[in-house]
Amino acid sequence: MAETRTKLASVDPVWDRIKKEAQDAVRDEPLMGGLIHACILHHKSIQKALSYRFAAKLSSNEMSQVILREIADNAYAESPELVAAARADLMAVYERDPACHRFLQPILFFKGYQAMQSYRIGHWLWQHGKRDLAYFVQMRVSEIFGIDIHPAAQIGRGIMIDHAHSIVIGETAVVGDNVSMLHSVTLGGTGKEEEDRHPKIGNGVLIGAGAKVLGNIKIGHCSRIAAGSVVLEDVPPCKTVAGIPAKIVGEAGCDQPSVSMDQMFGVKP
Repeated sequence: MAETRTKLASVDPVWDRIKKEAQDAVRDEPLMGGLIHACILHHKSIQKALSYRFAAKLSSNEMSQVILREIADNAYAESPELVAAARADLMAVYERDPACHRFLQPILFFKGYQAMQSYRIGHWLWQHGKRDLAYFVQMRVSEIFGIDIHPAAQIGRGIMIDHAHSIVIGETAVVGDNVSMLHSVTLGGTGKEEEDRHPKIGNGVLIGAGAKVLGNIKIGHCSRIAAGSVVLEDVPPCKTVAGIPAKIVGEAGCDQPSVSMDQMFGVKP
């Protein structure tokens, strides 16, 4: 019975699919073989593959790939919730991004997904009192991916960051589960105050490209923020806001705007 349980526990359909997609990719494009073997096929689990990708992308003359991979391996081993979050983020990208056709793509190519998994390791370091290492991860994520997320920020699961250029998320920001945001989003403060000063984003929120959400304000569950908006006040749940400064212009339009990714709305005169 114990042997049967062990075999069942080792079954991982998601990882099996990623490996199958990797094998197909090598067959179809042999020149990618070295990269795909190094990133996917040489590893026994998704967390080992993610550890390798984290270390390969963030290593430099200042911090070796060996050290960074050991950090990531320890984080995943000690905190299985990091692996669960990585899986949820992967599914979010696959289901919401029309440019994503395989599970393989985010791990290999999508900087939003890779940056989010790097942030999660940085946040783990922060929670375990390794502040300077966490700051190093933040710095390298900013340099490599163009995304600046403070390691103290609290971010839920099922996050999709599309295009993912120039994202800024501040120290005391909180982002719920199943949130989608596009490029150039800022979750920032409004001055030099040092206390709780960043936005609190509810579950299922969709934040359009270039939107700025500033200050210690609350964005209600399943709301939408239109592209280019500047949000300075609380937003009730299930509403759409737009403009500078942002105002309520209608309902959210659906139960899960972050999943539907529908950014079109009619503004009544």
